[in-house]
Amino acid sequence: MSNFEIGAIGLAAMVALLVVRVPIAYAMIVVGAAGMTWMNGPKVLLAQLKNLAYTQFSNYDLTVLPLFLVMGALASRSGLSRDIFRGANAWLGRLRGGVAMATVAACGGFGAVCGSSLATASTMGQVALPQLRRLNYAPSLATGSIAAGGTLGILIPPSVVLIVYAVIIEANIITLFKAALVPGILAILMFIATIAIYVRIRPDAGPRGEPVSRRELIDGTLALLPATVIFGIVIGGIYVGLYSPTPAAAIGAFLVALHGYALRRLTFRDLIDTLLETARTAGFIYLILFGATLLSIFMTRAGVPQAVADLLHGSGLPPMAILVLVIVLFIILGMLMDSLSMIILAIPFFWPVITGLDFGLPPDDLEIWFGVLALVVVELGLITPPVGLNVFIIHSLAKDVPMRETFKGVMPFFASEIVRVALLVAFPAITLALPHWLL
Repeated sequence: MSNFEIGAIGLAAMVALLVVRVPIAYAMIVVGAAGMTWMNGPKVLLAQLKNLAYTQFSNYDLTVLPLFLVMGALASRSGLSRDIFRGANAWLGRLRGGVAMATVAACGGFGAVCGSSLATASTMGQVALPQLRRLNYAPSLATGSIAAGGTLGILIPPSVVLIVYAVIIEANIITLFKAALVPGILAILMFIATIAIYVRIRPDAGPRGEPVSRRELIDGTLALLPATVIFGIVIGGIYVGLYSPTPAAAIGAFLVALHGYALRRLTFRDLIDTLLETARTAGFIYLILFGATLLSIFMTRAGVPQAVADLLHGSGLPPMAILVLVIVLFIILGMLMDSLSMIILAIPFFWPVITGLDFGLPPDDLEIWFGVLALVVVELGLITPPVGLNVFIIHSLAKDVPMRETFKGVMPFFASEIVRVALLVAFPAITLALPHWLL
């Protein structure tokens, strides 16, 4: 049996393990270890394991992950989400569908200090859902706007998944943070436009909110200042080169904690819970990365990524057609697994394919453009059936709303995302303009 056939069997085995709900980290470790043992014997596997974990986890770029996780967890507990929603609602709530628009805008703002889509969806759901219910929003629009808005946390810097992508392909995290900002803002604007169109077609789905006084408008605007200042110090400092992402994350975590303690919204118990939550999440991410590295070594030895690249390159299809095929495969994978696992699993297979195609971009621009594009497509997996993790999170907060209603509510946003993907594919300058200008 050839090495390629062993690799193909390994892929089939891993899919089978995922189908029976084996955690993806363990599935990759088992398949990678078994495949290497089958091909090269146990001595090669043991030689790899001797220093693989240390080499993986001592990567300095990965130290930014737990710091941004601490920052996001503290932001969830310190009431920043309520402040951001209050400010956004003061400006947008008076419009038809305005509270749903404010929810999307608040998700984007909170994602900018949180970095996690799941945390954004969960936190903003608790804040915005009662207000949407009180104003008799259609259940599909109420839950759909929160689930879709939660996806903004994966792209707007700082993004945990974007950091992992950068580590996998050895890209520059700072440049990726710069490149993700404009597509992230574009997503917020397109989601708000989607709501405006939706309530124009169905006026009863999103009634107008209550007008606010000038005093309430000023108070709401002031409530936005802490998050705006923190985002400006953290991301702005990275953009202008004052510090790298790791100290920026430490500064951000300190500022969020300082804000929470100053307003007496955080306790010592919250700090302990935050550290424990961060340890669990970071450990989970590191274990997945370890499994992905082991699986990647096995697949590389089996020649699977190169065979896939050769197959697609020899198909005669133009580069854009192959890119569209890769995007479709990403969307299908997003129906089966969470975004972080999908990036870790799929990028080692698809990146060799992309690097062998001519899109008229230099290598540095290609890895940035494709990375942001991949993350936008990964967002779709968070609201796509049958998994749609954001939809499951919102369903846990609104158990009286059938899940099919929430999936129905996210479909207009799904269509909006498809349009955004098409724009990013057709016009790479949307992604690359800001990094080039800041450079």
